[in-house]
Amino acid sequence: MKSLMRISILAAAFAVAAIPSGAQDAKTILIENATIITVTHGNIEHASLLIRDGKIAAIGTDLKAPDGATVIDATGQFVMPGIIDCHSHIAIDGGVNEGGTSVSSMARIPDVLNPDDLDIYRDLAGGTTVANVLHGSANSIGGQTVVIKLRWGKPASELPFEGAMPGIKFALGENPKESNFSPPAGVSRRYPGTRLGVEETIRQAFIEAREYKKTWDDYNQRKAAGEQNLIPPRRDVQLDPLVEVLEGKRYVHAHCYRADEIVMLIRVAKEFGFKVRTFQHVLEGYKIADEIVASGAGGSTFSDWWAYKMEAYDAIPYNAALMTERGVVVSVNSDDAEEARHLNQEAAKSMKYGGLSANDAIKLVTLNPAIQLGIDNRVGSLDVGKDADIAIFNHDPLSVYAVVQKTLIDGQIYFDRQTDISGRAALEKEKQDLLDKEKKAADDQKKSDEKDKDKDKKPDQKKKPPKSGDSMEAGTVGGAL
Repeated sequence: MKSLMRISILAAAFAVAAIPSGAQDAKTILIENATIITVTHGNIEHASLLIRDGKIAAIGTDLKAPDGATVIDATGQFVMPGIIDCHSHIAIDGGVNEGGTSVSSMARIPDVLNPDDLDIYRDLAGGTTVANVLHGSANSIGGQTVVIKLRWGKPASELPFEGAMPGIKFALGENPKESNFSPPAGVSRRYPGTRLGVEETIRQAFIEAREYKKTWDDYNQRKAAGEQNLIPPRRDVQLDPLVEVLEGKRYVHAHCYRADEIVMLIRVAKEFGFKVRTFQHVLEGYKIADEIVASGAGGSTFSDWWAYKMEAYDAIPYNAALMTERGVVVSVNSDDAEEARHLNQEAAKSMKYGGLSANDAIKLVTLNPAIQLGIDNRVGSLDVGKDADIAIFNHDPLSVYAVVQKTLIDGQIYFDRQTDISGRAALEKEKQDLLDKEKKAADDQKKSDEKDKDKDKKPDQKKKPPKSGDSMEAGTVGGAL
């Protein structure tokens, strides 16, 4: 019965988030009479945006709806690129950390994507359309990452962002050295236990990857020369992704806090000839912004989180603005499913803390994370030819009063506030019907169990009829009493 209850509740929850059908999947859509926030070429007031076959076809103030097009009246509303979260852990089935070893590069987040995670829908309701889904930070070198589009209702195979560069998670500091973790009694601590051990772990892994790569390069060279009867090197799934890093085929996203460790990883990367694509969290990035720029890395940070652990002690809310001023490509991320529902507000905080312009603030959650993930040719701004990944707000997105009205991905509406609200009464009834059905099933089962219990009882032994003498005697005695 507990299983039936879970099914009932989940069915009702997922029904709330069901993808609208019919016109919602129109191939041609005109969003009209809105303020269009393009990011790349300013805001256009009283403008329209035409979507055709999932792409932005035109933007202007004098567009007319083609025959058969679906028209969205966005009068008084704001249209902006879909929000991109450069650090997310949604849509993962099970834990995000493979913590048994400090180098877990063989673990693959793409293999455990969960399309039924309700956080996908909730983040769509906040205007988020793309997420960089990362392995956790328990390892010096963690698992492989994947960029997804929040296509709620699609199978796991249709979530990954087509053509996006794969990544891998690194981590520095307290988490990989397990500062805040005590192993069970009788279990020894995992190496490394110090910051210098984390550096050594990363360096040793790339020494092995470099030798492994050389072995394969030699084999492929000999094979290409026509040499016969060659035995290929043994495949190592732990080193394969590190070779991809060395070859520039996989991005490194490094969890970090302290300035000294950030510089350390920059030096290690330089030693082995690869680049860190993004420093994640990077709360002391403002101290070494010039070094980050020189390395070619970006910074994906929090808006105003600080002092929640020792290595976050020197974090300041001006970090994003200060790094931006020095030339770092900066994004603001969530690292949290709930936070991803209001990344527009997180970006706005850098206008208060650091004086960023409105457009630069919007970039923190649109174009800049797109650049960091190598997908800015497809998303991150509203330009003709780009994917129609769009969020429509009822107020300026940088306002605390802004609420998402619709979220589109590839020109399809995946979240519609009015559809969601209007369907809640019916869904509440469906939920209650399911609960009533569950209760009735439980009552019926209880009655059936009681009936079966009665059947299992042995029938009472029948008493033998008394002898005539005994009967008279019993009657006499009874009468006397």
